Amino acid sequence: QVQLVESGGKLVQTGDSLRLACAASGRTFSNYAMGWFRQAPGKERELVARINWSGSSTYYANSVKGRFTISRDNAKNTVYLQMSSLKPEDTAVYYCAADIGPFLTSPDYWGQGTQVTVSS
Repeated sequence: QVQLVESGGKLVQTGDSLRLACAASGRTFSNYAMGWFRQAPGKERELVARINWSGSSTYYANSVKGRFTISRDNAKNTVYLQMSSLKPEDTAVYYCAADIGPFLTSPDYWGQGTQVTVSS
């Protein structure tokens, strides 16, 4: 089992920056690809960013490319999502996920989510 706990979500204004963190415990963190998903009200959950086990490969959704950066610290069992130039359409519950496979098509573990609200 892997337990994931997100933190850092809050109410911010358009153009602000925010960093989310996801602390993992349980099985070996570095065995897993990690990702951030988000779900806005009335919309499906979408993959925002993912990072491979070593941090050498990342992927971003087009909607966040150039504004968000995913990173991980395997020594601290933590993955981060640095968000900048935030827009109201970034408002969502953000979830951290872990997958033994590289693409997070069907994550093995999920966090409970953290709310990010961007006011206009």
